Amino acid sequence: MIFDIISSTSFWYAVLRVSTPILFAALAAIVSNKAGVVNIAIEGTMLISSLTGVLFSAWTQSVFIGVSAAVAAGVLTALILAYFSLNLKTDITLTGIALNLFASGGTIFLLYLVTGDKGMSGSLKSLVVPSWDIPVIKNIPVIGEIISGHNLLTYLAFVSVIVVSVLLYRFPIGLRIRAVGEDEGAVASVGLNVTRIQYIALMLSGVLSGLGGAFMSMGYVSWFSKDMIAGRGFIALAAEAMGRGTPVGTMTAAMVFGFADALSNYLQALQISAELVMMIPYITTIIGLFIYSTKKKNNK
Repeated sequence: MIFDIISSTSFWYAVLRVSTPILFAALAAIVSNKAGVVNIAIEGTMLISSLTGVLFSAWTQSVFIGVSAAVAAGVLTALILAYFSLNLKTDITLTGIALNLFASGGTIFLLYLVTGDKGMSGSLKSLVVPSWDIPVIKNIPVIGEIISGHNLLTYLAFVSVIVVSVLLYRFPIGLRIRAVGEDEGAVASVGLNVTRIQYIALMLSGVLSGLGGAFMSMGYVSWFSKDMIAGRGFIALAAEAMGRGTPVGTMTAAMVFGFADALSNYLQALQISAELVMMIPYITTIIGLFIYSTKKKNNK
């Protein structure tokens, strides 16, 4: 039965689809971690961006403005995290947790204030980012059914793997971000502003988190609901760790979690305990981190 599921093209299409928000968030974690600032607030950032995308796409009836607003919300949230942790010297982990908690309750409160909706944006006619049937590839059996026809943000997520790789390893700003993460003192000694570089890294992390949030409410579904990110921001942190901080490795780890998420969605249609099925992505996260920690310990 499970073999029939994982051997279908529709299942692998779903794997790419559900991997999208995890991949965006995992890339966001890479950029911030390379600068030595762990962005625990990715979960909350995605949630805030999800609501912002829905609100602005509904108000303006423009997909572009909706996605742009979601990205702007992601950057703003990252700036708040940066200000408190880098300027006011608060603990970045505690600040990130506070932002996550604020996002969980604050988004629902704001949604109610703006629309009167409780828990879900049912009254808003928000838009969805269009899908794209890739010319030529869409006509190839099996491959076309898996790769073609996805939301544009799904393709952007995988393109972002290349963009982040080039940014971190080919551009001067990427070198500075990695240098700050490895030795802040050395960077400061050559006259570079460490705080400014970390601000840039967190802002880039906010952009990627914002795109992940936009996909959740303008691609994965077409509405906003309470806590709809459902731990994907935290799963992304695990994917980044398992991928050893490399874009390609992190993409692979994100797809492993996407596989588990897609499998849980398919199994819900079978007569299997719903609670057990919903645990699959999180159990996979724990197992993945255990394997990663064991390998890391053995390599020392």
